[in-house]
Amino acid sequence: MTERIGERGAYHHGALPEALVAAAFEVLDEQGQEKVSVREVARRAGVSAGAPFRHFADRRALLTAVADRVLTDFYHWQEAEVAAAEAVGGSAMRALGLGFVRYALRHPRRFELVRSRVFTAARDPELREQLDHIDRAFTELILADQRAGRLGPGDPGQVLLAGQALVYGLAQMIVDGFLPEDRAEELAVQVLDTFRRGIANLPERQAN
Repeated sequence: MTERIGERGAYHHGALPEALVAAAFEVLDEQGQEKVSVREVARRAGVSAGAPFRHFADRRALLTAVADRVLTDFYHWQEAEVAAAEAVGGSAMRALGLGFVRYALRHPRRFELVRSRVFTAARDPELREQLDHIDRAFTELILADQRAGRLGPGDPGQVLLAGQALVYGLAQMIVDGFLPEDRAEELAVQVLDTFRRGIANLPERQAN
């Protein structure tokens, strides 16, 4: 799942902010957030260097809009991971964890941007609505696992937080090179299954 800028002329139809964010998304995937500049984004969108400032006050505002787009992309990625797991009777909780690691492994530069904007003491307030939506959706999936007997009872918010802490740490260790990339998914599966057995309401033989 990779978003690209699409039609460069879209801004002629009143979609300049979207074209600028798409161009910034492109630079992010290619070179990382440090290389996302207003000037380069304007060049790729085919507008003057000053045009982006009509929509984004500064580079930080542009990067926040890109982070919001990444979160949307991540949410749809996770929806697909959960749907695939549920189609074979699997756990949504496990699918969310593995999906998080897979996304970070496939898109390390997107993960780094979200890490710097979300997993920090000073979250961007502009991302609050998106983050709250994701938290609510994932909490509902955990509740569904509990109702189905795949997870034991307990505060779903705490289960979500524990799971986030685990997969965030795993993803960071993989992206940083601490864990070997060629075994990243195998190790993630083993760790997630170990964690899940600790909170599952199932015999070990049914943990997958």
